Amino acid sequence: MTSPAICVAPTQSIADAIRLMVAHKVSGLPVITEKGHLVGILTEGDLMRRSELETAGHSWFGDLFRSSGRQAEDYVHSHGRKVADIMSDRPMSVGPETPLRDAVATLILQHVRRLPVVKNDQLVGVLSRADVLRALLPLMSGAPAVSDDQSIRQSILEEYQAELHLGGRNTISVDVRNGVVDLGGTVTDDRLRTAARVAAENAKGVVSVVDHIICVDPFAGVTIPPPPLP
Repeated sequence: MTSPAICVAPTQSIADAIRLMVAHKVSGLPVITEKGHLVGILTEGDLMRRSELETAGHSWFGDLFRSSGRQAEDYVHSHGRKVADIMSDRPMSVGPETPLRDAVATLILQHVRRLPVVKNDQLVGVLSRADVLRALLPLMSGAPAVSDDQSIRQSILEEYQAELHLGGRNTISVDVRNGVVDLGGTVTDDRLRTAARVAAENAKGVVSVVDHIICVDPFAGVTIPPPPLP
């Protein structure tokens, strides 16, 4: 997470909030009280429908289906001058001890770009998608573990069985020499060939993968050769 977080108060002007977002290159700001309690979040999306941008318009047809209360709410959102007027007042949040996988799942399921991190009702930071990428990079760039060819081959075959469920007309052979994986066989869907290559590339100790898998369309009888070597 990023800590301390760049925050804004509900009583501050929207102009001040925009200046903060632009200056710090962030797309959202937690909204906190003087005591540090999280009461909302202000995002770029909250600022897209504004009278100043002439994007707050609505049609007479749409007004037929909106209650007077909803029309008033929309007016405040597009014309309000304070952060409290337009912020989202039910922000999702996580705790500092929340497992990263759970926080990422919340980001995905809730379609949000950032999550306030709250401890004892106090905002202590923000977890953004950029923070997740920073945590992901070292997991992907670590040196591969040294492994013998037979162990590499076995781990690839186990991954195929667990994730790709190969069988029938889809058969893939795996040969490993000095960490170089040679894939052969036949599949009926080109996506299986791509998945087989990716699974092999992720096996510990693999130096490179050579794809000799042939894809055959079971209906048209068209053979798709493996991609050319780089």
